[in-house]
Amino acid sequence: MRGDLTWHVIEKDLGGLAKRMEATSHNIANINTPGYARREVSFEDQLKEVIDAPGRLPLKRTSERHFSNVTEDIGAVTPRERYVGYEIYRLDRNNVDPETETARLTETRMTYQAMTRIMSRKIAMYRRAIGGGA
Repeated sequence: MRGDLTWHVIEKDLGGLAKRMEATSHNIANINTPGYARREVSFEDQLKEVIDAPGRLPLKRTSERHFSNVTEDIGAVTPRERYVGYEIYRLDRNNVDPETETARLTETRMTYQAMTRIMSRKIAMYRRAIGGGA
């Protein structure tokens, strides 16, 4: 799968979704912990930059210290986890909304399942190509 951007995007997406599931599960587990600040994980914006990079005209860099307007390496994509402490949901300063977290967990699980289906279809295409079309 070396050099296959789609494969690497699927791989990074599954890793980010797993990290989001972990953070959301942690939020649900701490629903009654006073002062708990919920966690969020984001990575889709980084993946979008990598996917859109071939369509962008890259800026010329004359030095390594110059910024680039395109992300060239899918390996640089890492899920970012942050604590959201400024939103207060209850009087005990816990900001976990059970309905929101359950919906987020369900959405993440469904997206994860869809990505695993896409990955299994991709594997079936590779097998068919290697095996001669059977």
